[in-house]
Amino acid sequence: MMVPMSYSLVYSARSEIGHHRKNNEDTLRVNLERGFCLVADGIGGGAAGEVASRLFAETADEIFQNASDRSEAEALARVQETFRCANSRVREHAAKHPLHLGLGCTADLMAFHDHGFVLGHLGDSRSYRMRNHHLMQLTKDHSLVQHQLDAGLISPDDARTHPMRHVILRAVGGEDEVSLDLIRGPIHSKDLYLLCSDGLTDFVDDDRLAAILNMDQALAQKVDALIDAALTAGGYDNITAALVQAE
Repeated sequence: MMVPMSYSLVYSARSEIGHHRKNNEDTLRVNLERGFCLVADGIGGGAAGEVASRLFAETADEIFQNASDRSEAEALARVQETFRCANSRVREHAAKHPLHLGLGCTADLMAFHDHGFVLGHLGDSRSYRMRNHHLMQLTKDHSLVQHQLDAGLISPDDARTHPMRHVILRAVGGEDEVSLDLIRGPIHSKDLYLLCSDGLTDFVDDDRLAAILNMDQALAQKVDALIDAALTAGGYDNITAALVQAE
């Protein structure tokens, strides 16, 4: 029997192929009844990327299917198990299908427990929190460009147009043992969480994200505005955004 949370959640989400891709390698899943939201972005090109992100989402569906409670410990265990199992499944698929060698996916998976969230993160998909009109990035990209930024080798402006900005250092399916970031925090009334693929954040900067999220509009209209901003900027990649708000 699930323990009721101390807050309620509402959401809106959307995924678009963009203007220049033949297929959508992003996978989006929001199931608030089971207590999770995820965005996964395929790596490997063509069908390979789609397979990896789909495997991640299907794994989450299975692991969150019979949640026995909404404790923080339970949420943490399910997030870790999803990444571990999905990593194994992606690597097993690649071993059986040589044409898909090198496939993988980035993934952000947020699990909600009775007083807060547990967020698992691999790659360069991102999660943000808007609280009291202030936008905070919860995750740090596992990318070559982020590594160079941290080392002071390039500036933030350089990073946005760097020719190697899509080189990912950690991903689901990348290594035998998964090494993910785990972020935990409380959920306050009116908190707004954004999970998104790099098809949004590569082309819409944080100031623009904050302006859209602060609009006095319904969640669905905010999601549409996020997607439209990325499409207007060129729509060069698949674009996925999920908004979850606490009430």
